[in-house]
Amino acid sequence: MTVHAEEEMDADGLSIFDVESVFLTGRIIERQSDLAWGDRKYVIRGRPLEGDDSVAVVAKLGPTGQVVVMTVYVEGPR
Repeated sequence: MTVHAEEEMDADGLSIFDVESVFLTGRIIERQSDLAWGDRKYVIRGRPLEGDDSVAVVAKLGPTGQVVVMTVYVEGPR
């Protein structure tokens, strides 16, 4: 998880368990290509542990094959 993702997660009142829940309950809603770096990023939308809010996680596969969470945000009003 990047520092940016941790800051955004904290700002939206989310925990690492909410991010995990998004991965477990969500689905990929968008695939993005970063032309400068050649990376593929994925936007996953799912549910946090509590509430009906929809949370999005932007992630990519790192050079070692591990998932890197780039950012986290709540969609819509909170």
